[in-house]
Formats: sequence, structure tokens, C-alpha cells
Amino acid sequence: MPVLPDPRRRPSQTSLTRSAVAAFALLLPAMSQAETLAEVSPFRQAVAESVAGQPGLSESYRARGFAGIWTGSDAAAVARRNALLSALSSGQAHGLPVARYDPDGLVAGLRAARSAEDRARMDVEMTRVFLRYARDVQTGMLEPGKVVALIHREVPLRDPAETLAGFLDAEPVAFLRGLAPTAPEYGRLLRARAELQRSLDAGGWGPRVPDGKIAAGASGPAVIALRDRLVAMGLLAPTTVAVMDEAIVAAVRDFQTRNGLAVDGVVGPGTLAELNRSVEERLQSVLVAMERERWTNMDRGMRHVFVNLTDFSAVIVDDGRETFRTRSVIGAEALDRQTPEFSDVMERMVINPSWYVPRSIVVGEYLPQLKRNRNAASQILITDRAGREVSRSSIDFSRYDARSFPYSMRQPPSNSNALGLVKFLFPNRYNIYLHDTPAKSLFGREARAFSHGCVRLNDPFEFAYALLSAQEDDPVGFFQSRLSTGREQRVDLVTPVPVHLDYRTAFTDAEGGLQFRRDVYGRDAAIWAALAHEGVAISRPAS
Repeated sequence: MPVLPDPRRRPSQTSLTRSAVAAFALLLPAMSQAETLAEVSPFRQAVAESVAGQPGLSESYRARGFAGIWTGSDAAAVARRNALLSALSSGQAHGLPVARYDPDGLVAGLRAARSAEDRARMDVEMTRVFLRYARDVQTGMLEPGKVVALIHREVPLRDPAETLAGFLDAEPVAFLRGLAPTAPEYGRLLRARAELQRSLDAGGWGPRVPDGKIAAGASGPAVIALRDRLVAMGLLAPTTVAVMDEAIVAAVRDFQTRNGLAVDGVVGPGTLAELNRSVEERLQSVLVAMERERWTNMDRGMRHVFVNLTDFSAVIVDDGRETFRTRSVIGAEALDRQTPEFSDVMERMVINPSWYVPRSIVVGEYLPQLKRNRNAASQILITDRAGREVSRSSIDFSRYDARSFPYSMRQPPSNSNALGLVKFLFPNRYNIYLHDTPAKSLFGREARAFSHGCVRLNDPFEFAYALLSAQEDDPVGFFQSRLSTGREQRVDLVTPVPVHLDYRTAFTDAEGGLQFRRDVYGRDAAIWAALAHEGVAISRPAS
């Protein structure tokens, strides 16, 4: 067994402090301190000291005997180093701030490193930067719930040690390229970001369109500004026409479709406001969408339901292809009514459901009405804790307030039930579900934020048929036979279906075209502010 060297003869081998020696010995069990100091280079000693007490880093370096990952002149280290520095330098393509990783500072530090300790420090620092970049590009820079409280998103974080081990076993460039989400939507958003950046570099979309309604047959400066803006956006072929002809009307209709507006070919206040949004604003929306895509970098399910709150839509996706779509109504804009964002699993539907009125609605809306008129909301039963109906005439409503009111309320199944004739349950602590509604007129509106938080569907029966088609030969007959009983009927889904309630103001359609929606709840504005705080910025052309 080697003997501890005389420190007077080999000072470079024994430069560690007593605490560092102890830490190093603990990190390399089965080796004595004498063996550690005799057989391990000053570089490895310095690495061990740098990572001591740092979970993840210490385990990763220990597994490789504290050998360097990035420093040195061997081919493997050079390849890793160059691949990482290149990836960091091109982080802006993913909407990530290059300054966050400071590749130039890393290069300067590597060049300035002279001693083993300096090289070890730079090796560990590059690993820290690698892990930060890996997390950012895989699962996002931000913690969603800390930015917007109603985003209850469980970000699929990767284990840092596993990420580093995977990198060490892979071809560096390919591994780094593979960190970003592989979902087609993310790739399309990458391309959209690049296209918008090119538009910005070229000067944007030109002057704003002046205020005022523009319809077919109109002429004048406003039509010319509209024409030029549509051409710059790529929605209209270059033309010198100065009258709003059929081609311009068609381009306006196309724009309205891509922005979730009422499609009438007329430039009214709503369409004008969206037309006049700048390239910078649209780039912000795309960058936020890319961050959101990273938050959901996971398997969403071969069959799943996707609800885009800003699009007021709910779709069923089978094997990456949309197979059903319906309009939706979402929670109203007041903070206590907004629909939250989260993912869960739909387990069943209830046909002819009863509505068990949420406590907040019982005491916030109905109790004040009942105090004024005990017969208010007569379609809803008042029940005790055991669920038994209580006669209104036996209750002195004036005695109670929101805290002391001891009763619940339930609306039995009927055509006028607040939930309509079917609801779809994915049990969650937010008491959110999808359901029918008797208020059908709301689906004709352009913006549809009216509910108490749940998501109402325009075509609930067809939605049910689509879900049941996976387990019933005759889904329509099966559903209608239970509906016709008039009694509450629970139907379990043989294969539960993941449900994702999301919020995308920028997304692509099946053809890859870029679409935008209004920031209904202001959430994307908050996310953009948080991203900007972390250093994300839009590159503007030099003036």
C-alpha cells in the first residue's frame, strides 16, 4: 500500500486543506487517504474539493474518478467542449438568453486557466452551465406556478446526474440537439420564431392601419396601408390595387381565421387591433409558447384531450392527429373564475348529471338571493349534510352568513340543468370538468369566457360519441339509450384519457401555419415579463 508522501518533497500533491482531504476521502470510499493523495492528480483533488457537498455534481464526478469532462486536449474533451460552447452560443434560436450561459466568459476562463486548480474550477463550472442549459432547453427556464398561480403544471424535470451520464455516453452534438422537445409543435414554433425574426430584421410589417371600418369596395390611404401590411405578412400577393377588392377581402378573412376572429372579411375594431400588433409582440407570443412547450415536454398520451383556453376549443387527438374539435366556453376573466391550467386523466362521463353547486356559488350568489326571496333559484334543491331535501319554508335565511350557512344545494337532472345532459370527469382538486350547458347562445360569440371555471362544450354529445367509439360498437345508441332514462348514469371509460388544459396565444395549425389568440387572462404577458427578467430579449435590427 502506498505511503503518504513527505509534504516537503512533493508540495503539489498535498496542497489540499485537512477538510478537503477528509471530503475527498469520503467521496472515494475503499481508498485510504494515503492512496487518495498518492494516486490522484492535483486536478482530480481540486475537482473533488469543488464538488464536495453538492448533490448531483459530486455523484457524477465521483462515478468517473473525478476526471475532467471538458478540460484537457484529448479528443473526447475537445468534442464535448466545442459542442457545448456552440450550443450555448446558438441558444437564442430556442428563445434562451445567451448571456445566461456566458460562453465567451467560459472561453476566457479556459484560456486563462494555468494551474490544476484553475482547470478543475473551469471543468466544474462548465458542468454547471451544461446542466442549466439542459434544464432550460428541455423543461423551461421558469417555474410556472411561481409566475402565474393558476398554472398548476408539473414540469417533467430530468435528473441532472442522468442527463450528464447520458451526455458522456453519447455523441456530444447529437445529444445537445436532442435535448429540446421533439414534439412537432416545438419544431414549427422554432421555424416561426426564425421567420418572425427575419420579418423584424427586414423592417417589420410597415405602418399601422388607420382607425376606421374598412369593407369591400373601400378605397383611400387606409386601404393602401391595409394592403401593404397584408402583403408584408405574406397573406396577400404583391399588388398595386388601391381598392378593397375580392383578393384583399379574402386576405382579411384568412387573417381573421388565423387569429380566432369572426370571419366576415371586414376590418372592424377587433380585427384592426390584431392587424396592428407588431412583429415584436408576435415574437413575444411565440417565445412564450416555446417556453410553455418545454413545460409539457412529455408524452401526452396516444389519445388525449387538449383544451386551449385562449382558442375556446377542445379537441381529441389520436396518434398525433386531431380527430374531433368543438367550441368551448371557459372561466370568466375575474381571477376567482378563471380556468386553471393542469393535466389529469378523464375516467368517466355522467349522463343526466345532477349539479352539486360549489360552496362558493352557494354562499356567494344564491344565499344573498335567498335572503331577499326564499323562492329564488327554485329549480335548485336545498339539502342537509346527509343530502336530504330541506323545505325552504323551514329555513330562516336571514340568520346565516357565508360561514354559518349549513346547507348545500343540488340541481336534479333536467334539460335546464346547469351542466346540461352530460359531464366529463377527470377528478382533480380544482373541481374542474368538461360539460354540456343549456346556454347555447354563448358559443356564437367570438370571445367565450363566461363560466365559473369549468369548460362548457358546444357539441357534448358528439364529444361523448368520439370518446365511446374506443369501447362501444354503437357509441351513439349506447349513449342515447342511457340518456333516454332521464336518470343519472355513470359510464366509465375502459381506457382513461389524459386531459391537458393549456393556454397558447401562439400555436400552429395542421398545415404548420402560425396562429395567434388574445391573451384572455393576461397570463402570457406575465410569463413574458418573467422571461425578460431572466434575460430573454428580442434582437432588433440596428437603426
